[in-house]
Amino acid sequence: MTYSGAVEVGGPADVHELADLMISKVAVGPMNNNAYLLRCRATDEQLLIDAAAEPHTLLALIGDSGIASVVTTHQHPDHWGALAEVVAATGARTLAGRFDAEGIPVPTDVLVEDGDTVRVGRVELTARHLVGHTPGSIALVYDDPHGHAHVFTGDCLFPGGVGNTHDDPKAFASLLDDVETKIFGALPDETWVYPGHGNDTTLGAERPHLAEWRERGW
Repeated sequence: MTYSGAVEVGGPADVHELADLMISKVAVGPMNNNAYLLRCRATDEQLLIDAAAEPHTLLALIGDSGIASVVTTHQHPDHWGALAEVVAATGARTLAGRFDAEGIPVPTDVLVEDGDTVRVGRVELTARHLVGHTPGSIALVYDDPHGHAHVFTGDCLFPGGVGNTHDDPKAFASLLDDVETKIFGALPDETWVYPGHGNDTTLGAERPHLAEWRERGW
């Protein structure tokens, strides 16, 4: 089946099969959050991005193999609602951006800085600190050696714009500056974008609209 990234709460996961990495996307909870399970094909080690809600759904997705790590993209409660239950069931270590960790009630084992490497088996992802939606939001970039890049953006980038900055012009400018510099400026149009809610997109689909976003202010 061709991966589309279109998932619904209560529905099945959609699986993006890459040469070295399997990405399973599922929607959970009342705010239609996306959670992503990454599995290294070489080692079968797994990592979960955002234990957002519905621990039973996430644990069923994880399966008997368990997970080594859970990355929380930012401190908003809809992105860690199932974190305590998932960690208790799996013993996974927790990772979050240094400047958001205090806002997450489950202790963070690894404080992630901009440019840090996050590993799942033999696969390496690069963390990018994006300021504006929250002080310590992080995105994870997988630069696939066999194809184009993939980026998990949390609530910092969606189809049609950056994340909510609550009508704060300074926060909006900060977020858009970081997204332009660290995401659009560093990655090609083919880069696949996996956001914290809703459908996926590509940088190529969004890049022509950056000036429009800055002009409208959200």
